[in-house]
Amino acid sequence: MDQGSLLPAEIDELAKRVVEENAAKGRKIVLAESCTGGLVAAAITEIPGSSAVLDRGFVTYSNEAKMESLGVAQDIIETFGAVSIACVWAMAQGALERSDADVAVAISGVAGPGGGSQLKPVGTVVFAKVERGEEGDPKGELKQYGEIGRAGVRREATICALELLLP
Repeated sequence: MDQGSLLPAEIDELAKRVVEENAAKGRKIVLAESCTGGLVAAAITEIPGSSAVLDRGFVTYSNEAKMESLGVAQDIIETFGAVSIACVWAMAQGALERSDADVAVAISGVAGPGGGSQLKPVGTVVFAKVERGEEGDPKGELKQYGEIGRAGVRREATICALELLLP
């Protein structure tokens, strides 16, 4: 980490690419974050010129926040859980609908050390990407990072989300 940076160099470099490449395409982005708690937005806003790219970010940590702020249906959370492709897709869709962005990425997961289950162990993180006007199936990813510690899970999830934001 250099003296002028809040986050690790790897994240800074990736965030810089996100800002530069989206700015070059004239694309605005929106984030819907749960387990990362705003880290993806923080990484992007570390980069000069990020205001040309980042429309807004939603930190919806609780299920209530996901429903109230992003319009995630209660039955999605009750049926599939907050850590599910269905939930993050609804989060990304809701963020896109509530913004002026062209692309949305949503993240939800189990950072640990508690909160895991046999079906969704600690280190499980799901991602979704939705682009305005795009037809077809939503893009979703499920990652199993394992028990690499809370900070490790959040760091890896931030990196994956930034990679999804590259055009």
